[in-house]
Amino acid sequence: MNTLLWVLAGFIAYSLLAALLRARGILPEYVRVQGPLTTVHTRRGRELLDRIAAPKRFWRAWSNVGLGIALVIMVGTFVLLVYQAVVILQNPPAPTQVNQPQNFLVIPGVNDFLPLSVAPEILFGLLVGLVVHEGGHGVLSRVEGIDVESMGVVLLTILPVGAFVEPSEESQRRADRGGKSRMFAAGVTNNFAVTLVAFALLFGPVIGSISVAPGVAVSGAYAGSPADAAGISGGDRVTAIEGTPVNTTRELDAALLGTDAETVSVELDGERTISVTRELVVAGSVAGNPANLTVESGSDPIRVTAVNGTAVSTRADFESAVGDSRFARLDTSAGERTIPVGAYITNVAENSPLYNATGTTQPLIVSSFNGERITSSTELQQALDRTDPDQTVAVEVYRDGGFETVQVTLGTNDQDGNGFLGVNIFQGTSGLLLTDFGTQEYPAGTYLSLLGGDGGDGGLATAFAGSPLQLVYVSLLLPLASVVLGIPNFPGFTGQVVNFYQVGGPLGFLGGGVFIVANVLFWTAWINLQLGLFNCIPGYPLDGGRILRTSAEAVVSRLPVDDPHTVVRTITTSIGLTMLASLVLMIFGPTLLG
Repeated sequence: MNTLLWVLAGFIAYSLLAALLRARGILPEYVRVQGPLTTVHTRRGRELLDRIAAPKRFWRAWSNVGLGIALVIMVGTFVLLVYQAVVILQNPPAPTQVNQPQNFLVIPGVNDFLPLSVAPEILFGLLVGLVVHEGGHGVLSRVEGIDVESMGVVLLTILPVGAFVEPSEESQRRADRGGKSRMFAAGVTNNFAVTLVAFALLFGPVIGSISVAPGVAVSGAYAGSPADAAGISGGDRVTAIEGTPVNTTRELDAALLGTDAETVSVELDGERTISVTRELVVAGSVAGNPANLTVESGSDPIRVTAVNGTAVSTRADFESAVGDSRFARLDTSAGERTIPVGAYITNVAENSPLYNATGTTQPLIVSSFNGERITSSTELQQALDRTDPDQTVAVEVYRDGGFETVQVTLGTNDQDGNGFLGVNIFQGTSGLLLTDFGTQEYPAGTYLSLLGGDGGDGGLATAFAGSPLQLVYVSLLLPLASVVLGIPNFPGFTGQVVNFYQVGGPLGFLGGGVFIVANVLFWTAWINLQLGLFNCIPGYPLDGGRILRTSAEAVVSRLPVDDPHTVVRTITTSIGLTMLASLVLMIFGPTLLG
């Protein structure tokens, strides 16, 4: 919020300075200032508009299609915003990161979901969006015989953020309603066209030229973990453990479990090798875990030195010390704890296979599955991978202070076709994230798959991606992935993320330039779609509000009313104020009412 305040203070200071310069006659007439926005006007370029507008039949047909799309979106936007406002009034949501006011601004560094690292791409996409938007208005103005007073650029203080075309008001009044509607719709039509072209290029040859680099991508290491102590950090790729190549988290876990060595040789990026001295630590925890241990994010982990009286330093040591016992006594840096051992289920979905067998949605611990001893989430997932849909298995669970065995008829896992329990599983053992290594994986393959590439991910990507429309929908969510998809936000192929991918295929000759092209296309498409949708809101002075006025005039002109102008004004003002109130509630409602 401090960043937002500094930005607002800068805008106010700029506005006051510009007003002072205008009052003293220092600013030329072709420069106009409205708050932090500065417009530079020129009458040059109108001949170019006339030449572009020459194929009038094409442009009219093009804008008729866009007008139809805009009308549908206008109605949908009106219904959605009003519904959202009613929901907020009836049941105000608690303030979250998503509904903070600054996150409605498309300003990298101010918006929590738009990092500064992608500012150049976002600015480029915004420039493209505003140029094609205003250019569309200019071209259709000339197609419909509407004069253009001036053209120019728009500056946010001193930063160029777009262009504009200023049609003549008198000429607009003389134009027919259909012509004016097409002119108003031309901007959003062009924005949607840019979105389609950018996404088509991104999902086609560009993403087809990117693949996941070998190894396990590391987004970071838990504070105080063995990996952290050895210097492994975000941007690294673990490519081998003790000479055994690894490409997935499961392969990494298997390689670590497969060696008894307390100090292991770890290859990073296929180029350098370091030594990691392992010790068993609790790097994370779920609320309500049976050990009653809490590990705060970023704090040092809790160390586990012995299990059932046996000294341990690795997860293999832990499993050996537990053996067939259902309970484990842990000697930790936070004191001694005794826990039931198994995979911790944080939630059981209603009407799921496990719910039908246990009758509960509350947390529980799975200690045995289909005759196999379960000590961790990894073992439970591996056991599920060996089952089939509709198979009935015996599942031993711990709840309410005791163990019981239930018969579960598995459902179908749509992602991989295996058996399905219908549960959320906490990573680790008994609600504790036990690790002897401590890296956190970056879902590089998932992102590539969600963008239509071959990321080798059969889970989340299979559930969300598929048709072109689904790809577009998912791409819009990726900057909010931490909230919507449960994975880190996707900033694009920037910074340390680039190390997780390699280039080949049709655009391989561009080398690292493929990542630049991918970022530009992604954010250009994202910004242009946002511009198009926002301008379709039926409220003045947006394009949607102007189209609403011409549409209302066309309808009211056919009605037997004495004062059609007043009726039109009443309709447009009422809808415009409703939209404004709905937007204000969306932006500030959770903070003020929640």
